[in-house]
Amino acid sequence: MSFEIVNVAQMRAIDAAAAHAGVATRTLMERAGRAVADAIASRFSARPTAIFCGPGNNGGDGWVAARLLLERGWPVWVETLAPREALAGDAADAARAWRGETKPIWSSDTDADLFVDALFGAGLSRPLDGYAARLAQTLPAERTVAIDVPSGLNGDTGRAQGGVCFSAALTVTFVRKKPVHVLYPGRLHCGEVVVADIGAPAAAIAGQAPTLWESDPSLWWPAWPQPSWETHKHARGDVLIASGPAMRTGAARLAARSALRVGAGLVTIAAPPDALAEHAAQLNAVMLSEARDEAGWIAAMERKACVVIGPAFGTDAAAEQTLSALLGANDRPAMVLDADALTLIARGIGRERLRADDVLTPHVGEFRRLCPGVLEQAPSRINAAREAARRFGCTVLLKGPDTVIAAPDGRAIVNTTGTPFLATAGAGDVLAGMIAGIAAQGAPSFEAAAAGAWLHGKVGEALGAGLISEDLPEKLPLVLKTLGGGGEGCC
Repeated sequence: MSFEIVNVAQMRAIDAAAAHAGVATRTLMERAGRAVADAIASRFSARPTAIFCGPGNNGGDGWVAARLLLERGWPVWVETLAPREALAGDAADAARAWRGETKPIWSSDTDADLFVDALFGAGLSRPLDGYAARLAQTLPAERTVAIDVPSGLNGDTGRAQGGVCFSAALTVTFVRKKPVHVLYPGRLHCGEVVVADIGAPAAAIAGQAPTLWESDPSLWWPAWPQPSWETHKHARGDVLIASGPAMRTGAARLAARSALRVGAGLVTIAAPPDALAEHAAQLNAVMLSEARDEAGWIAAMERKACVVIGPAFGTDAAAEQTLSALLGANDRPAMVLDADALTLIARGIGRERLRADDVLTPHVGEFRRLCPGVLEQAPSRINAAREAARRFGCTVLLKGPDTVIAAPDGRAIVNTTGTPFLATAGAGDVLAGMIAGIAAQGAPSFEAAAAGAWLHGKVGEALGAGLISEDLPEKLPLVLKTLGGGGEGCC
């Protein structure tokens, strides 16, 4: 199974390359329609089914699916947005092969029990109108199947054009997922997504050199060194967590606990003198280091494999000086910068001292401060994260229900694990610790960030309603046990 994602232009190029390689576009349409019919028949019992066919190739897929369902004995008919005589190319050929009932889409209110949206595909560049818009607003999503994408959604941005789109319980797409299938709100409208192999040549896909993936362990697990019987704790990496002052210490402990649980061999919290007692009262396996001044902070960082700085760290003048000194230290380790550190970087503190192995983990508000206007002007969150990674020269993890991890070289991964119950205080601190713990073990920053986001989401799914941030590190071992090796990486 491939986790590559291609955009609309890349998909068109793949279709063209497939035709150039000798795979007829009509053959691809036949296979696509068969994949739709197979997916429907495997999930639903035979029932009155209306297939809404548009004027292009998406409609052609619908004509094929209708024919094949009819051959299986389904009570199925086609409601067409364009008369058959107005169709052209492969869609016209597919329509000619249909021998069942056909009627205009506007002829009457349908009495179907299942609906197939074959009106428009991912390449639609205008809002739905007329009868298509009416159907989008009235059909029940739980009894709707979409071909390629629910009509009205932009395939690259995941947004409804003009605010109106179909919603489906099942979407059958072809060759590879498109951004719409993983980005919100599109992902909500797609329901279950099935990716059908319709025989596009591997060379045609590889020729597009995809640089976007949906997160999966096969992309980052091979880059995450695992311990052997000879491994000792120092070989598994030493993480430093920078703590805030007294009364602001909990975030550092959350990050520390998650770094330890994800596999780091040692974890140390560096804290101002007034915060040490709070930490000491609640820590066992995590060590403590006093950081009284800049020299103390830099000393605490020696021989560490990764540093987390930002959670409840502070944003005053002292915090500015400390962050600047740590980022500028000679031979410093990689850093995961979150929360208050991002606020300071947005002010320009240490910005020019970021390195390629650092990771920034902003939520939307922090991202807007770091890169004013980028999120609003970018076509999608993927584009925005890529632009931020390019500007800062390091990995950027843009948090959200569709978290995007982007590298300076243009690679990006969209994470689709998680649950709304992760919207709770401290969850981001846990994520920062996970990323640092994985990076400390030797995983490159981009892969460490992707792994951390995936695990964070999976742990949240396993806990569900009622979870609090303290629960997340404790559930990690059970999720980690499910991971296995194998699969080609993304790099």
